[in-house]
Amino acid sequence: MLNAQALETLQSELGGRVRTDPEQLYPHSFDGMRLAFPYEADIAVEREEEVGTVLRLANQYDIPVTTRGAGSTLTGAAAPARGGWVLSTEKLGGIALDPINRTATVGPGVVLATLQEQVEAAGLFYPPDPSSRKYCTLGGNLACNAGGMRCVKYGVTGDYVLSLRGYLPTGEYVEWGRPLRKYVVGYDLRSLWVGSEGTLGVITGATLRLLPRPERQWNLLLAYPTEAAALAAVLDGLEGGLRPAILEFLDIPSVTGAERAAGRPIFADCPGHSLLLLQLDGSAREVEEQRALALAWAERGASAYREAASPAEAEELWNLRRACSSAMFELGDSKLNEDVVVPLDRQVDLLHHVEDLRQRHRVNIAVFGHAGDGNLHVNFMHHAADPAECQRAREALGELMRTVVDLGGAISGEHGIGLAKSPFLSLQLRSAESEAMRAVKQALDPCGILNPGKIFEPFEVWDKPKESYRFPWDHA
Repeated sequence: MLNAQALETLQSELGGRVRTDPEQLYPHSFDGMRLAFPYEADIAVEREEEVGTVLRLANQYDIPVTTRGAGSTLTGAAAPARGGWVLSTEKLGGIALDPINRTATVGPGVVLATLQEQVEAAGLFYPPDPSSRKYCTLGGNLACNAGGMRCVKYGVTGDYVLSLRGYLPTGEYVEWGRPLRKYVVGYDLRSLWVGSEGTLGVITGATLRLLPRPERQWNLLLAYPTEAAALAAVLDGLEGGLRPAILEFLDIPSVTGAERAAGRPIFADCPGHSLLLLQLDGSAREVEEQRALALAWAERGASAYREAASPAEAEELWNLRRACSSAMFELGDSKLNEDVVVPLDRQVDLLHHVEDLRQRHRVNIAVFGHAGDGNLHVNFMHHAADPAECQRAREALGELMRTVVDLGGAISGEHGIGLAKSPFLSLQLRSAESEAMRAVKQALDPCGILNPGKIFEPFEVWDKPKESYRFPWDHA
């Protein structure tokens, strides 16, 4: 059998780094989407050149390969949907800081929080901050073009990539870009790899752009009687000159869950309101000027507001945001977390549509997210053991995706497509656009071995059993 020959050759090349015991394989059979798939071997590479070895053998024997870091993705992009081999890059670590050129060269297995700690100790700043930063790895951040709460001011992972190195699906080593501020030599395949969800190559190293560390931060929590009032305030603040580093929105169901989990109202005189959380950063002068604008903004429309007087109080405020996702499991044991994006001035329209979905489909839905850039997380909560409820959630989700596209938005802002969003790709892309992307995939991966089954092939999530595990990154 070819697979047996391939496995024997792989083991002879990489020895103990190849695991085949089912108990050892199971943890890498699923990711944050919690759909588990059987596969044959797990390879924990320790040197970059071993990636090329794995890919060359996979092409020779036609073996699917799924690259994996921490597995914190929520879309199934790191799950081995077609079996084969899982290529783990967690051991490809290393951080090299260059304070003069303000860069960090990192391996894909570096945990984001570890990088940020070292960068900040050097007086520098790496802004991308997905909520799973304590667990997620840089390889996965690059593969999904991860964002986070600071995107409103600082942008996403791809905005900080100067160069990448790694291997094509066929096993050849390549470098895209160089660790330079300017580089225009041929096609920008560096950007093509960012956000490609491990379908066009395997990243083994990256050089990232760093910024000076902000001198000060200031945090404010505001309450509004309705979601529409809160989102209208977002536009008012931005049009009035606010330049927040973070501007987060929590709808009333999200706040209610957080208050229930805490055992107390967030604002004693106005419980169950929609909330905005604001962070300003920059020089002391910039923050003080922006603070005056923010307080005047709060006075114009907020029912109540509270500024953090210390770093500990600031952390307390942000813990409210982090608590929302886990607290909403009171509404159902299963969650579909959709990270849709709409123009800033259409967020209220999206929330009106969500309320309509709640009423017509009788589904619990909670919405929170990055109101400063229009990237809202719409969470459909349901009970996996109730087929009728699952069907209603499925129908509501399909309607949401169509509405997002109709509003001029995108079906994903930072999670990617993977398996979870593949049924909706045709809503977003014209056939010519999809075919152009498929042509790129075919050119770089002629045998189709790298992360097959993702993005372009509609996957019916509801035909698969959902695992009941909770993950540390469930707050994402």
